[in-house]
Amino acid sequence: MDPNRIIQALKGTIDPNLRLAAENELNQSYKIINFAPTLLQIIVSEQVEFPVRQAAAIYLKNMVSQYWQDREPSVGEVVFPFNIHENDRQQIRDHIVEGIIRCPESIRAQLTMCLRAIIKHDFPGRWTAIVDKLSMYLQSQNSGTWYGSLLALYQLVKTYEYRKADEREPLLAAMQIFLPRIQQLISQLLSDATIFSVLIQKQVLKIFHALVQTGRLGSIGDQSCNICYIFRTVETLEVDEDDRPELAWWKCKKWTLRIITRLFERYGSPGNVTKEYQEFADFFLKTYAVGIQQVLLKVVDQHRRGQYVTARVLQQCFTYLNQGLSHSLTWKQMKPHMQTICQEVIFPLMCYRDEDERLWQEDPYEYIRMKFNIYDDHSLPATAAQSLLCKAARKRKEILPQMMAFCHKILADPSTDPRSKDGALHCIGALAELLLKKRIYREQMESMLQNYVFPLLNSPMGYLRARSCWVLHCFSPLCFHNELVLRNAVELVRQDLIDDKEMPVKVEAAIALQTLVSNQEQAKMYIRPCIRQVMQELLHVVRETENDDLTNVIQKMICEYNQEMAAIAVDMTQNLAEIFTRVLQSEEYEENEDKTVMALGILSTIDTILTVMEDHKEITQQLEGICLQVIGLVLQKPIIEFYEEILSLAFGLTCQTISPQMWQLLGILYEVFQHDCFDYFTDMMPLLHNYVTVDTDMLLSNPKHLEVIYSMCKKVLTLDAGDDAECHAAKLLEVIILQCRGRGIEQCIPLFVEAVLERLMRGVKSSELRTMCLQVVIAALYYNPALLIQTLDNMHFPHSPQPITAHFINQWINDTEFFLGFHDRKMCIIGLTMLMELPSRPAALERVAGQIIPSILLLFLGLKHMYASRLINKPDLDEDEVNESQNTINHQSSMAAGQGGDNNDNDDEDDYWDEDAFEGTPLEEYSTPLDYDNGEDEYQVFTSALLRIQNSNAAWYQCLMAPLSDDQKKQLQEIYSISQQRRSTAAKGHW
Repeated sequence: MDPNRIIQALKGTIDPNLRLAAENELNQSYKIINFAPTLLQIIVSEQVEFPVRQAAAIYLKNMVSQYWQDREPSVGEVVFPFNIHENDRQQIRDHIVEGIIRCPESIRAQLTMCLRAIIKHDFPGRWTAIVDKLSMYLQSQNSGTWYGSLLALYQLVKTYEYRKADEREPLLAAMQIFLPRIQQLISQLLSDATIFSVLIQKQVLKIFHALVQTGRLGSIGDQSCNICYIFRTVETLEVDEDDRPELAWWKCKKWTLRIITRLFERYGSPGNVTKEYQEFADFFLKTYAVGIQQVLLKVVDQHRRGQYVTARVLQQCFTYLNQGLSHSLTWKQMKPHMQTICQEVIFPLMCYRDEDERLWQEDPYEYIRMKFNIYDDHSLPATAAQSLLCKAARKRKEILPQMMAFCHKILADPSTDPRSKDGALHCIGALAELLLKKRIYREQMESMLQNYVFPLLNSPMGYLRARSCWVLHCFSPLCFHNELVLRNAVELVRQDLIDDKEMPVKVEAAIALQTLVSNQEQAKMYIRPCIRQVMQELLHVVRETENDDLTNVIQKMICEYNQEMAAIAVDMTQNLAEIFTRVLQSEEYEENEDKTVMALGILSTIDTILTVMEDHKEITQQLEGICLQVIGLVLQKPIIEFYEEILSLAFGLTCQTISPQMWQLLGILYEVFQHDCFDYFTDMMPLLHNYVTVDTDMLLSNPKHLEVIYSMCKKVLTLDAGDDAECHAAKLLEVIILQCRGRGIEQCIPLFVEAVLERLMRGVKSSELRTMCLQVVIAALYYNPALLIQTLDNMHFPHSPQPITAHFINQWINDTEFFLGFHDRKMCIIGLTMLMELPSRPAALERVAGQIIPSILLLFLGLKHMYASRLINKPDLDEDEVNESQNTINHQSSMAAGQGGDNNDNDDEDDYWDEDAFEGTPLEEYSTPLDYDNGEDEYQVFTSALLRIQNSNAAWYQCLMAPLSDDQKKQLQEIYSISQQRRSTAAKGHW
């Protein structure tokens, strides 16, 4: 492979005028043997221009991520997909670590990503040599090899970070070699404050953090206590005031704290660890926890005294102290300092600060985003401080009264700084859950709200109005004894939502109002007269802020006021659709994850409106056009992550009637399904079920409709879609057969049967999928027995002249016990009954004659259990009916255990009668005519058929009945009795 040719092509990719030709050149060359190793040579060569080396590194990274793993051809393909040749892979394995050691930072980042992918696929199987190579470089006297080899080791550890315990063994074995050396390395570098030394220390700490993050420490735990001394030493090192958080010295402290906090949480906290770590936890607590905590208390005190401490280090200090609250040993040391920490460290962090004010004034929308972003929130010192305060108040009895007295003093003093009032309210709101559980505080909360919170809802400071709304949100579950206090709370919050000019206040007011309405029935009544105005304002705030929390508020308000929604549902949906369109078409949509969350929230809210309005046909018709615009926008882009939501919308629009526009959508969805919706078949299922069952006449009026649905099911059953999707596809075919029985779809039956039997021929491990495929064939038997037998006789196994009929019958009989749920058992009983009555019986049926009635009896036992269980769970039953049903279950369980003959060997029966067997299967949500109240009665179908056989064919009847035991005959008699009772009840019009 000519390196110069590749270098020229890579150089061309940097030039816009040459890029297309250069990319074509590379795309024609990358499959040639030795291409990938040549890229690596170019990357490490200092004679090559730096931009070219960077381009080569990116190209190699993409190649490794796509083509390193061995891949097999997809179903139906003959040609093997391209992989990097094994000789090339070996060359890269031999030299990539050296590349990481030698290359500058920006190139090194690409190579470490390559290395991670290689380790993922090749270690330990094809590449145990990496351990020896890294060990050699780490042991080297040449310090220039240390940092790069530590970066490589970090990739090894990160690859195994979240693996299961038994999968981490290769890593733990390797770390027995590495740990002593990296421990020695960091120890000797502690006194060296140069940037090179600190970068190496930071990398060692990152390795150890990834090692202890999850999983099992194993024998590494023996060495981890030795390294605790090092961690403590790192934390005590002084850092210059000018060294700000982005510098490596502070990052060392951050990583050290993350490690010791994780060690304490996961492995060093007696009473909270698994048995294997109990000894380590006791040792850690007694030997290191107190000493480390002493260092961290000093760090916290440095912050209190105004010395610079980075936000992440302070946050980790609080997290460690939080863990120490649970243990008497660490609490004893912490206790004398706790009041000072609460009042002089935690409290100031919970007050409104200069940076908050600056953001509020300069960009209130960013202020809202920051305050509601839970992903950023977890790393803030204020969040960790609040968590520490709440746990201290919960665990240590003296903390809550001290803090409440402190906050009360601040609120009661008229001259108190407004920001301190904000902090006091912040503390009280954070403690709300605990305060509401304690009677002494709970009984004072109404007066606290009235005296200190209500006045601040009209404060000239916007942040105090927002904080007061937040406090009312926190105390919304309070049991109000004075109705006037509740009325005032609701009215003041409503005014802040409607009239306030500052958007952060409106957002907090919206959330507070919704929680008050949801928790207080009277509050719901107070808002009812002005619900239209409230909902319009909520929509306005959502439109302005694009805050996802507010879409949840709107959803909950819609559910609270579903009766009132009819008058405003169309306007609301139109507004939401406009907001959705604006969000999707905004320039920053692709880069901003918050926009995606917001859009999902809007779709969910529209879906809620549809659900609430499902009984208002005229309104649903008006909503349809708006929803179709939204659906069309998603499909047009397309935005796959929204498919689940738009399919739910389409389902909601087809539950009562299906308009011509919704029938057109079926064709569009089919085209989408062919391209990129294959994974969403289960999400399409409720909608497809509606197309089949809601307007069957229209389904059958156009052959294209049925063809589209069958094609989807066939594709799912043919390709490797997974058991869940395949079960849904088979279920839909069964629904079509049962829904269209007697409606002239004879030409479809062979296609449906062939689709599921071909799937069965490929082998099915899941009993659910196996029975679901069988059920389609049973439904075809129910549709037209003669047509099914003809279809089966025309089907053969590959390379076999024998028809598939015998195999189908045997499989059905063998799998009878796996038919669970009401519908499946009922379908199986009716199918076996029709099988018994076939005028021309296949030879295979004669061979299993003795198993047919016992199989049906087993199915009836399951059904009777389910009927009795359903009766017990009906809310309007009296006690006598419940007891009778419970006795039935117990009696039938005894019969099931006894019918096998040997009463001491009932493990199989016990499994069959487990609790899950009495519950319906998820697929039973998709109803068929058999499931309706006027559907066929399986008891009458079976008993009538058996009587007909007895009267018309005594020999066949004897074949069926001969194997029955006395218990089974008794059960059969009970089935006759139940059938007669049902017939009598139906005759009276009550069934």
